[in-house]
Amino acid sequence: MSGNGKSIKPPTLVVLQLTGGNDPLNTIVPYGEGLYYDLRKTVRIAPQEVLPIDARYGFHPAMRAIKPFWDDGKMAIISGVGYPNPNYSHFRSMDIWYTCEQDKIATDGWLGKAVHDIDPKAENVLTAVNFGRGLPRALSLSGVPVASVAQLDTYGLLTSLSSVPQRQSALEVFSCLYDDGWNDQGHTAAGPDSAGPGDEVLRYMGQTGLDAQKGADILRTALGKYQSDVQYPATGLAQSLRGIAQVKFADLGTRVFYTSLFGFDTHATQLPTHAKLWQEVSEAVAAFFADLRAHDEADDVVMLIWSEFGRRVKDNGAGTDHGAGSVAFILGEHVKGGMYGEYPSLKPSDLTLGNLKYTVDFRSTYATLLDQWMHIEPEPIVNGKFEEFAIV
Repeated sequence: MSGNGKSIKPPTLVVLQLTGGNDPLNTIVPYGEGLYYDLRKTVRIAPQEVLPIDARYGFHPAMRAIKPFWDDGKMAIISGVGYPNPNYSHFRSMDIWYTCEQDKIATDGWLGKAVHDIDPKAENVLTAVNFGRGLPRALSLSGVPVASVAQLDTYGLLTSLSSVPQRQSALEVFSCLYDDGWNDQGHTAAGPDSAGPGDEVLRYMGQTGLDAQKGADILRTALGKYQSDVQYPATGLAQSLRGIAQVKFADLGTRVFYTSLFGFDTHATQLPTHAKLWQEVSEAVAAFFADLRAHDEADDVVMLIWSEFGRRVKDNGAGTDHGAGSVAFILGEHVKGGMYGEYPSLKPSDLTLGNLKYTVDFRSTYATLLDQWMHIEPEPIVNGKFEEFAIV
C-alpha cells in the first residue's frame, strides 16, 4: 500500500507498433530548419501548419489530440532512433527490433524474454496480451504463453456454437484432444523416457492449445466488468486500445500489452495518408489514457510507440522511400517529458545514402523501459549494455 492507502500496482507496459516505417521528419517537423524545405520539395508540412514544440521543432498537425501529453510534461520524444548499418527491409528490420539481434537471425523476442522474467513458470497465461492477429515476434519465446485477440467481444474458442451445452461438450473434446498427459506429472503416461522425436512438438502444441482455452475463458470475463463513459473513435486501433483498457480494468495480472497499426509505408500519397494515420493514433491514444484516468488506472501504465525505420530525407514527389533515423515516443503519468537524443542533422554531408544517421540505439529505449519502469535486468534481454535515459 502507498502512503495514501491506495494499492501500488505493478508497472504495465503498452507497446504500439507503427508498421511500415513512419516518416520522422513529418512527425516531429524541423520547421525552423531551412534544409528541411530545401530537401523536401513536395512532401512537407508548412510552418504555419505545425503544432510548435519550440522555435525549431513541432508536431504534425494531425497530432493535435496527443500534443497535450507533451504540454503536460508526460511525453518523451526520442529522436534519431535506429542501429548501426541500418537494414531497409521491413521484415529484417522488424526482426532486429523484435529480437535485439542485428548480426544473426534470432527467434526469441525481447518482450518474450521480459515476460519470462516476470512470470518464469508461466503461471498466468495472460501476463502478455496482444491485440491483433497472429503473434508479434517481439513476444515470441518458447514456454511463454501470449493471448492474441482480434476482437475481445468475439474472442474465445468455438464461440460460433450458440448452444451452451453444445459448446461445453465441444470444449471438453478440445481439452481431451490437447491434454495427452504431459501436464499431469511432466511426462506422458508411458513414462518419462518414452519421448520420441515428435513428442516435444506435440507437447508444445498441447500446452499451447490448453493455454489458448484457459486464456480465452478468462479474457471473456473482462467484458462484464467494463463500464466507461469515454467515447473511443470508431477506428481499429481505438477498439484495440479499448480492449486493452477492458483487460487491464479486469485486473487479470497482464503486465505487457501489444498492438499495431499498419499503413506507414508511404511511398505514394503520403500527405493525406500520413495525416489520417497520425489522427487515428493520436485520437485513439488520447481516448485510451482518458479511460485509464477516469478509472484511476493510469498511474501504473507507460506506452511505447515505435516504427521499424524512418524514411529518406528527400521525397520522391508523392511520398518517401525507406530510410533511417526514426522517432519513438514514451507516454505516461510518470514519464519525464522532453526531447531525448540528438535530432539527426539534415546537412547533405551528414547523410548516409540520403538517409538520416541514427543518434540513439533503439536498445537504449528498451533498456530504459526494462530497467527503470519494469524493474527487469535489461542486459540479457537487449544483448548488451546500452545507455539509458532518465525518462521514468
